[in-house]
Amino acid sequence: MTAVLVVDDDPYLLRALRITLRAHGYDVIAASDGRSALLAAARIPPALIVLDLGLPDMDGTEVLAKLRSWSQVPVLVLSARHGSDDKVQALDAGADDYITKPFGLDELLARLRALLRRSADPEHEPVVTTDAFTVDLGKRRVTRDGEDVRLTPTEWKMLEVLVRNPEKLITQQQLLSEVWGPAYAKETNYLRVYMAQLRRKLEPDAAAPRHLLTEAGIGYRFQP
Repeated sequence: MTAVLVVDDDPYLLRALRITLRAHGYDVIAASDGRSALLAAARIPPALIVLDLGLPDMDGTEVLAKLRSWSQVPVLVLSARHGSDDKVQALDAGADDYITKPFGLDELLARLRALLRRSADPEHEPVVTTDAFTVDLGKRRVTRDGEDVRLTPTEWKMLEVLVRNPEKLITQQQLLSEVWGPAYAKETNYLRVYMAQLRRKLEPDAAAPRHLLTEAGIGYRFQP
């Protein structure tokens, strides 16, 4: 049975999620604060974590940062914070997806299934190699000249979408929806900032990129 760690200080929501997830075949571990969540994740590593940001002892982004120092378990943030800055901060701290309260249970379950599919069987994920850098999709690792390149979770998600679709034009709206969610499909400034960061880290000449290409006004393309 797939184990899901649910972290929320609202006892009613925690109980509702425990009942719903168990009814759909998940083994649920519950925690009501950040410290107990980190202990639970270390003691019995779950397949996925559902994490509220507003915890009584520490902010959810702090929990994410601590967790990411030793684990790459998928994390779905469940929060009442609707601001784009909050979402960007959570994604940069290590969240894989973000859903705001109130939410529909069908959408929550669908997002859980998508994250679990994405993280399943990493040994069969491809390794993509260019003349400048290598992306190991299974290990979520990027190297350049034999050295590891540190990417933020948001930079990784952008790169992953492009690398999984070599030579295919990914529109700005597609990329924004994949990385930040459908509500951010018009925030094209996000793409410019993060693409510039990726190019500085990966391209031999960030001003004349060979692999992370821009289709002006339309989107981006990964050229192996």
